[in-house]
Amino acid sequence: QVQLVESGGGLVQTGGSLRLSCAASLPSSGFYAMGWFRQAPGKEREFVASISDSGDYTSYADSVKGRFSISKDTARNTVYLQMNNLKSADTAVYYCNAGPWPIRATRGYWGQGTQVTVSS
Repeated sequence: QVQLVESGGGLVQTGGSLRLSCAASLPSSGFYAMGWFRQAPGKEREFVASISDSGDYTSYADSVKGRFSISKDTARNTVYLQMNNLKSADTAVYYCNAGPWPIRATRGYWGQGTQVTVSS
């Protein structure tokens, strides 16, 4: 019954935008913080952004501040990642996570990942 379904990945040119979505089906739906991580080839998975269960608090990696924005639809238990001014360094598989606040890579439920490729 636990499932995180991601969508919105794809191929985009440098400077373009994408919006990722993650719809979560979880125990006690509505009481989970959610976040995004990414993993590029040859690199470890890294934190991107997160949002508290209430939506009152957000956190961003320095590398995406000012370009990415995380939001949520509480009623649908869905989290979004609006990615603007994309760079080639943003190329990675993006994973959705749901768990306690603050979001950490070492806990919570994970989505299957969606590929984001930024071309020059």
